[in-house]
Amino acid sequence: MGRAISNKNVLTAKFEVAEFDGAFLASFGKPELRGAWIIYGGSGSGKTSFVMQVCKYLTRFRRVAYDSLEQGLSLSLQKAWERAGMEEVGNRIILLNKESLKDLRLRLAKKQSPDVVVVDSVHYWLGLKMSDYINLRNDFPDKLFIFVSHEKGGQPDGKLAQKIRYDSDIKIRVEGYKAFVTTRYEVAEHGEGGADFIIWEQGAQDYWVDKM
Repeated sequence: MGRAISNKNVLTAKFEVAEFDGAFLASFGKPELRGAWIIYGGSGSGKTSFVMQVCKYLTRFRRVAYDSLEQGLSLSLQKAWERAGMEEVGNRIILLNKESLKDLRLRLAKKQSPDVVVVDSVHYWLGLKMSDYINLRNDFPDKLFIFVSHEKGGQPDGKLAQKIRYDSDIKIRVEGYKAFVTTRYEVAEHGEGGADFIIWEQGAQDYWVDKM
């Protein structure tokens, strides 16, 4: 049985939030860096560039592991890594080369393990079930898991990815070099959270000029 928490303790509980600034504050608000986020979009939308920008920014606050399940260490990944200027953050980020869920769990159980794990993409963890996802969150409650998903019909592709979307604290759909962010950390009166994030200014202008 879970532990009951009093009304007063609910109201007075303190939570550690990340002091985001600039475009990240406008889009994400000030989030807790734990739980789950999801990033989804179609091919050629700017999704990979956006994921790299998010990874790099999060190294200001936590140690990040990027699990490249889809590409692994490849020339295209290296180019995206370089474009993001990842050399500037040193050992605050590591690349996991197609690391399985089993091996990732072993890694996270060790001391000094990464605080943020980006899974790109969730479809390449073959056989992953919703119970695996819930157990991962529950077993590592102080970690942030960011799941990347393909898109189909404006939604994450597949039932599991859609369930992860429903459960995520921050949901981000990428299209035309813009990221459309829905966050539980939005503070409307301060203008924090929920703004569209421009991934690449020129690309976004060219894409959306005929769609407005």
